[in-house]
Amino acid sequence: MHVAAWVIFLVSYGVFAFGRLPGTKVDRPAMAVIGAALMFGFRVLTPRFAIDSIDYTTIVLLFAMMLIVGGLHLGGFFQAVTGAIVGHLNPRYLLPGLIFTAGILSAFLVNDVVCLFMAPLVLKLVDGWELPAVPYLLALATASNIGSVATITGNPQNILIGSVSQIGYMDFLAHLGPIAVMGLVVDWAVLHWFFVRGRQMPDTRSQTPDARRRTPEVRRQTPDAGLRTSDAGRQTPDAGGEQPLRVIPVLVMLAVLGAFFAGVAPALAAALGAAALLLLLREEPRKLFAEVDWGLLILFLGLFLVLGGAQQAGISRQLLDRAARLNLHQTAVYAVFTVALSNVVSNVPAVMLLKGTIAGFKDQHSAWLLLAMASTLAGNLTITGSVANLIVVEKAAPEAHVGFLAYARVGVPITVITVAMGWAWLQFVKY
Repeated sequence: MHVAAWVIFLVSYGVFAFGRLPGTKVDRPAMAVIGAALMFGFRVLTPRFAIDSIDYTTIVLLFAMMLIVGGLHLGGFFQAVTGAIVGHLNPRYLLPGLIFTAGILSAFLVNDVVCLFMAPLVLKLVDGWELPAVPYLLALATASNIGSVATITGNPQNILIGSVSQIGYMDFLAHLGPIAVMGLVVDWAVLHWFFVRGRQMPDTRSQTPDARRRTPEVRRQTPDAGLRTSDAGRQTPDAGGEQPLRVIPVLVMLAVLGAFFAGVAPALAAALGAAALLLLLREEPRKLFAEVDWGLLILFLGLFLVLGGAQQAGISRQLLDRAARLNLHQTAVYAVFTVALSNVVSNVPAVMLLKGTIAGFKDQHSAWLLLAMASTLAGNLTITGSVANLIVVEKAAPEAHVGFLAYARVGVPITVITVAMGWAWLQFVKY
C-alpha cells in the first residue's frame, strides 16, 4: 500500500508539473480525479479520512466567486470596463491603464476568470488601435497575477490559504495590498522599459489625430449593449439604457465586497451573493453555471483527496522531514523555495504541499502571508507559472503568439523584483 501511495502521488504531481500524462489526453483535472480514485482503489485512503481531507470552505468560496464573476460577464461588466478604457484613454496610456485595471479587478475577483473574459477584449482593443498585441497580453497576464496577491479572493491559492489560516479579509488586504500596488508599478516600469523605451512598440504620438481616435468596437454580448459615438468621433459605452441584467450582478458584487470588508466570513458572503444572483438574474441558471470553471473545482477536489491519501500513508510527513533539512524556516529560503516549487508543480499544488510547513514557524501569521505572496508572484516567472498566463496565451493563440522566451524575458525580472520587494515588506514592515 505504501509503494502504491508513492507511485500515485509522484505520477499525479508529475502531471501537475508537465500539464499532461505522456501519450494520453489526461490533463491536470483528469489526473486529479484518477489519482483520487486510485487512492481509494488501493485502499490508501479511507472514506472517513477522505471527507476530513477536503476543505469545503475553499470549494464553496471558489465556486461562489466563479458564479458572481460569471454573472458580471453575462451582464456585460467586463465589456463595459473595456469600453470605459476606450472612451477615456489615449492609446499611449493603454499600457498602464490595462495594468491597473486588470490588477484591481484581479484583487477582488478570481484572476483566472478575469483573464478568461478580458483577453478577447484586449485583442479587440489593440487590433482597433493597430498596436502590437504581445505587450498588452503580457500586461494582462502579469498584472492579474500581481493584483491577485492583495486579497483572499484574488486567486485559488489565496482562497485556500485564507480558509486554512483563518486570516481575516481586511487583515490579508492590509498586509498584502501594498505589495500588490508596488508590484503593479514595477510591472508597468518593466514593460515600459522593454516595449516603449526599447522602441519595440510604436510611439502613438507620431500618429495622426484620426488614427489616435480610431478605436475598436467593443460590443457587449447582451441585447441592451449599444455603443454611441461621441462628438470627438470616439466610440464610448452607451450611458443610457441600463438594464437589470447589467446592474444586478454589479450590485451583488458590491454587496459581497462590502460584506468582506465588514468581516463576514468570505465563503458565507460569497455563497449568499451567488444565491441572490441566481434568484435575481433574468438568465437561465444553466447559463450562469456554464461560466464556472468546473475543471478547476475538480482539480481542487482531486488534490485534496490525493494529498489526503499521501497524508494517511505518511508521505506528507516524510516530505516535511526532508524539507526541514533545507532550512525552510528562514523566510528568504522559504520564499525562493516556494517560487521554485510553484513553477515546477503549479502554485495550487505547491501551496497544498507547503501548508504543512507553516506549523514550524514562530510567526505563523507572517508565514501564511509569505506563502501567499511568494506562490502568487511566482506565477509571473514563466509562461506556465500560473493558470492565468495559460488562459491569456490560449485565448490569444489564434491572433497572437506569445512565446516562452518572450514571456520569460519580462517575467523573470518582474518576478525577482516583486518577490524580493514582497519579502522585504513582510520581513521589515510590521503593523
